[in-house]
Amino acid sequence: MRLMVSGGGTGGHIYPALAVINELKRQDPNAEVLYVGSHRGIESTIVPDLGIPFRAMTIQGFKRSLSFENFKTVYLFLKSVHQSKKLIRSFKPDVVLGTGGYVSGAVLYAAAKLHVPTVIHEQNSVVGMTNKFLSRYVDKIAINFEDARAQFPAGKVVMTGNPRAQEVANVESHFSLSAYDLKDNVPTIMVVGGSQGALKLNQVMVESLPKLAKKAYQVVFVTGPKRYDHVMSQLNKMTSADNISIQSYISNMPEVLPKLAGVVGRSGATTLAELTALGVPSILIPSPYVTADHQTKNALSLVNANAALMIKESELTSETLVSAMDELMNDDQKRAAMATAAKKLGKPQAATEMLALLQEVSRA
Repeated sequence: MRLMVSGGGTGGHIYPALAVINELKRQDPNAEVLYVGSHRGIESTIVPDLGIPFRAMTIQGFKRSLSFENFKTVYLFLKSVHQSKKLIRSFKPDVVLGTGGYVSGAVLYAAAKLHVPTVIHEQNSVVGMTNKFLSRYVDKIAINFEDARAQFPAGKVVMTGNPRAQEVANVESHFSLSAYDLKDNVPTIMVVGGSQGALKLNQVMVESLPKLAKKAYQVVFVTGPKRYDHVMSQLNKMTSADNISIQSYISNMPEVLPKLAGVVGRSGATTLAELTALGVPSILIPSPYVTADHQTKNALSLVNANAALMIKESELTSETLVSAMDELMNDDQKRAAMATAAKKLGKPQAATEMLALLQEVSRA
């Protein structure tokens, strides 16, 4: 297979694409892949570092208010469509996959206009602007949440789950919590506000640590690399506790997650794919700073299945957080039931299913 992939801007768009590429290479080591991203997106660093052929374009999104910049956006989009057509004619892909971000809009639109088979993947429960635009042109649409189905043209939608889930589910973890000076035989919950941390969650955790230091369970608190020094400066008068470990960042999350009894965190699509693939109970605090409040809708898909608890950021206090952590960590039966419910929602074969869909579309 010759596969062209486009997705960028955030890890939520990039990591599902990389999971599909990895599965393709596992099944067919001779497959050819070309990843098309943007100059400004993090994919411009991540993808080449993995040895995957990469081409970059200059593109930007629309401003929501009237702005001269939107004329530039239209110009860059049309220029990127033209560049994409040249790349497609040169690479001759069997199928083109888009996983979101502005650059995928130009690439997938160009592919559709050249009658090359196309598939897009929507990670969230609320459809992004790019995928909404592309939905009328592409051949198939893969989704991760059932709530997204009704937002797309009928007949094009296929439930695959998030391909990232399969990579996490297949990790054989040898990680020990002793790396964080904690015990492996004590239930442990991680509190993390995403790769960069979350200001409000960090503030509440600083207030909560004296209470958490008295608990029978263990806590790993991940501040985010840019916020670590500030958090530690606020804690300099607090006596260290044997059941708490404070980390700036965790680079090997797929190896750490299977060792946890619970997670407190955001409800981005990739995070939920990982939690459900492994069956990890969670307390979700949706980010209020995302388009159409989609993280709340993502979280509700787990809450409604009794796989997670949820605290709105506007209601996040030391009292509500510690209470929810106690509810989860002090009740083994509840935690086990939530773990089972989470795993039922998981799609541990999502990358394989996505690749099968790509193969089906390319043959058609």
